[in-house]
Amino acid sequence: MHRSKLYRSQVEKINSQKQYDLKEALALLKSIPHVKFDETVELAFRLGVDTKQSDQTVRGAVTLPCGTGKKVTVAVIASGDLADKAKAAGADYVGMDELIEKIKGGWVEFDSLITTPGDMPKVRPLGKALGPKGLMPNPKTGTVTEDIVTAVKEAKAGKVEFRADKGGCAHVPVGKLSFTVEQLEQNSKSVIHAIEASRPPTSKGIFLLGCTMSSTMSPGIKISLKDYIKVVA
Repeated sequence: MHRSKLYRSQVEKINSQKQYDLKEALALLKSIPHVKFDETVELAFRLGVDTKQSDQTVRGAVTLPCGTGKKVTVAVIASGDLADKAKAAGADYVGMDELIEKIKGGWVEFDSLITTPGDMPKVRPLGKALGPKGLMPNPKTGTVTEDIVTAVKEAKAGKVEFRADKGGCAHVPVGKLSFTVEQLEQNSKSVIHAIEASRPPTSKGIFLLGCTMSSTMSPGIKISLKDYIKVVA
């Protein structure tokens, strides 16, 4: 496979056999050559779960202490007093039947959709449209809740969701390359702790099997998870 000159120059600076300390990896990632736009920094985890088992689903959300570095658009399906509170909390789009019909028609110009348990029966038919995009409200991610105000504020502040795919891997953004090493480190630690906390009770042995850090256009840097690994018999 042909690799660009930029990619080859990045690879030369990374020891592919080494597992880097988190802070060391972040400093390395910021020091290698990059493209001109502000790339997203992401952690990719390989998890010790059997994804064929329904009781080993890994899904959750975490609010990044230093934010995501991007404007988050929040939609809320609610009515009455809750709709008013959602607007006051900073939601970009708020509505009920009209908003549901708009989404059914293919409109998905939002990053997070929030609703209440009581309104979920109306939202559930949107699963085919929202599920593949990871936008379907879910109690595990805090997007199905009675506390609409807190959910909106958390989403606006930089709440990111994660979910293990069929291969047992989860990809989570931790900020922008323009962030300082300290900001990215804080966000990364919050994500690692949240992933560990999402471990299914039926998962045995080592849960955090591996972790790689990268930016949008960079190769991966292996992260040492020795301080986070717990073995469950």
